[in-house]
Amino acid sequence: MTGILTKDQIDNILKSQSIGRLACADGKHPYVVPITYYYDGDAIICQSQEGKKIKILRKNPHVCFQVDLVTSMNNWQSIQAFGTYEELDEEKAEKAREKLFGNVFTLMTEARSHHFEHDLADKIDDSNRIKHVMFKIKIREVAGRFEKQ
Repeated sequence: MTGILTKDQIDNILKSQSIGRLACADGKHPYVVPITYYYDGDAIICQSQEGKKIKILRKNPHVCFQVDLVTSMNNWQSIQAFGTYEELDEEKAEKAREKLFGNVFTLMTEARSHHFEHDLADKIDDSNRIKHVMFKIKIREVAGRFEKQ
């Protein structure tokens, strides 16, 4: 059976996952990249280094964001969110970064390390997790489908 996901199902998928695919276009070619994200209920929050993706997004802020849950070839859920790229200023960026790190990176950071198993001198360096550009995707439309047998 295939079908259409409800808004609540789509929200649950977006909230439960942390990696999606961001699609943007430079006018000639589409560009799709995996990206770590946090969904706050209204927008998709991400961070990135300066590079090709950010250059494209600054020129053309219209994006598509996709997240899939795949158990098998005949048991999957897929959502697409269409929206607009918006770079966050310093104050908003810091608040967004705290949410992103608190919800996505908790398993990768020093705060979740088992100190009894590790020498504190070998502390994990979290500084490379901070990327310079914080942005959100303001969602204007979502769609989702599923197959379950």
